[in-house]
Amino acid sequence: MFKNKTLLITGGTGSFGNAVLNRFLDTDINEIRIFSRDEKKQDEMRHRLKSPKVKFYIGDVRDKRSVDGAMLGVDYIFHAAALKQVPSCEFFPTQAVRTNVFGTENVLDSAVQHGVKNMVVLSTDKAAYPINAMGMSKALMEKVAVAKGRALGKDAATTICCTRYGNVMASRGSVIPLWVNQIKEGKDITLTDPNMTRFMMTLEDAVDLVLYAFQHGVNGDLFVQKAPAATLDVLAQALIGLYKTDTKIKIIGTRHGEKLYETLVTREEMAKHKDMGNYFRIPADIRDLNYDKFFVEGREEISKLEDYHSHNTRRLDVEGMQDLLMKLPMIRKDILGEEVVQYPD
Repeated sequence: MFKNKTLLITGGTGSFGNAVLNRFLDTDINEIRIFSRDEKKQDEMRHRLKSPKVKFYIGDVRDKRSVDGAMLGVDYIFHAAALKQVPSCEFFPTQAVRTNVFGTENVLDSAVQHGVKNMVVLSTDKAAYPINAMGMSKALMEKVAVAKGRALGKDAATTICCTRYGNVMASRGSVIPLWVNQIKEGKDITLTDPNMTRFMMTLEDAVDLVLYAFQHGVNGDLFVQKAPAATLDVLAQALIGLYKTDTKIKIIGTRHGEKLYETLVTREEMAKHKDMGNYFRIPADIRDLNYDKFFVEGREEISKLEDYHSHNTRRLDVEGMQDLLMKLPMIRKDILGEEVVQYPD
């Protein structure tokens, strides 16, 4: 579907953008546009890739004019631009809203105006039952995208879908690079709560999920990949075992805005989900604005359902976690000495 097509990646200098580039550069895609406000990372990518297929656009999703300038002739969009660090969004929630909500609206409006065929908006498990500003802004981002897709309808020229995924291992700001550096420097691993669980996905899994949404989504759909989870203690023990170190674990307590476990699909969403094998598809809510129905009509089965979260999904043990860790370029380089493609921080 990407043959001779033009793909735009907002926030394309991040970990996800680099994973997409690694997947698509040697295919018959016509052009990949990297849109971000980070000129330094763009320059580094330009010199590293030296590919005529990759074009770079400086801009900010908050500025629709800069988005419009990158949108001409685009067929597909991966919308990955976001503020996604939990602590910084807690202290600057307005900035999270401006980028994650209003910035997304700018990209959506521009995509529709320019006749883009398909746009996938990347979200996070923190958007389900959010307790922090980052999750709240991402939840609103999903609502904005789903509402736009629902309004366009199934026969529209532009299709808008969302994907929601859990912890992407070794992505920028995640705990694995932090712990690896602590191990290498001979420091204790700082662990918040050993019983805390997180979904575990590789960057390749995240790309697969987005591609699945492109191929199977209709307007307003939300896609979730079924993913295994692990406790933070298992993750720490797996790294200590791989690096063959006697590093100690220091429990520091739960950080600001953190959950004990993450939810990927709420029970309300489970009531209408479609099981697609390796994925859940959650169609848009198509109820109308007749509020009287909310007082006389309900769904008894919702109260009997359970969320899909990192405490009740398949749980990895230390060996299983190590197998998954060995799929990461940074781990393979350290443990096996392989010269592999390593995504930038």
